[in-house]
Amino acid sequence: MATKKVTVTIPEDLLDEIRADAAERGLSAYVAEALRFKRDRDRLLELVDWLQEEHGPITEDEHAAALDELDELDAEHEQRRTAGKHHAGEAA
Repeated sequence: MATKKVTVTIPEDLLDEIRADAAERGLSAYVAEALRFKRDRDRLLELVDWLQEEHGPITEDEHAAALDELDELDAEHEQRRTAGKHHAGEAA
């Protein structure tokens, strides 16, 4: 993947925190990941705005149902992750 060097200005205290968090993978990788995350979030917010324009805002019931479904998915993911740890040392 092609890369390009750029100059940015970051508050010193934030840079110190980021450097500590990014130590192993490096500052450039950390910043690139953060920018991708921000770009993806912005695109999702644009999608939400468009969907609300097309279909109207979600109701409280729809919001609660979505949160319940996310909780169920999180619980299933945690169960699979935990089960994977138990089986990691077993022979195939």
